[in-house]
Amino acid sequence: MKSIEDLERVRDEARAHIRIRSSAGSPRVTIGMGTCGIAAGARETMLAIIDELKKRQQLDVTITETGCVGLCAKEPIVEVQIPGEPKVAYGNVDAARARQIVVSHLVNRKIVDDWVINIRKEDE
Repeated sequence: MKSIEDLERVRDEARAHIRIRSSAGSPRVTIGMGTCGIAAGARETMLAIIDELKKRQQLDVTITETGCVGLCAKEPIVEVQIPGEPKVAYGNVDAARARQIVVSHLVNRKIVDDWVINIRKEDE
């Protein structure tokens, strides 16, 4: 960077990127991508979620990654947060389960009870 203008340009680009990632009105899917999650197959889980969303043209979903949440035996962990609804964490989510979560929870707004490890209201 050679000038104040360069610094301001980088700042503005970063702000635009942050705004894109924090679209408050969109559903958010967070995948545990710590070492334990990756070892348990979290990359495949994330790719399955992205693929299923593309197939169904549900492209306004924000997908983020997080590190280890301390429940290594339940990895891969996928958390789904739909604005105005409880935040739901699913455990042991392989690619097939990930696809089912997209269809049931994100598309049809029905929690898949069999794989839930935690449900938390927005204000908790």
